[in-house]
Amino acid sequence: QVQLVESGGGLVQAGGSLRLSCAASGRTFSQKTVGWFRQAPGKAREFVAAISWDGGSTHYADSVAGRFLISRDNAKKTGFLQMNSLKPEDTAVYYCAADRLSFVRGRRDRPEDFGSWGQGTQVTVSS
Repeated sequence: QVQLVESGGGLVQAGGSLRLSCAASGRTFSQKTVGWFRQAPGKAREFVAAISWDGGSTHYADSVAGRFLISRDNAKKTGFLQMNSLKPEDTAVYYCAADRLSFVRGRRDRPEDFGSWGQGTQVTVSS
């Protein structure tokens, strides 16, 4: 099992940037797709981005494509989400997650695809 801790959230003005980190413990992090999800008040948790276990494949929600960049450093057991050109509608609690399975190829964008979750970090974008 992988344990995850997010950091890097905060308050930023529209148009600004933030970089979220997801620190992992456990020996299987490098085998897992890492995903980022977000949840705004009163809304369902939604997919933001994901990166394959080897970093060779990434995919994004249409709402963040071209503004957000997902990456990972397996040697440091850390995932990242660089968020640029932030908008007020990006305000949410952001969660990182690790896949239930190992060495998966293909798109993983459903919450049920992921078995380990962090506690979340708040991102607030002011207009």
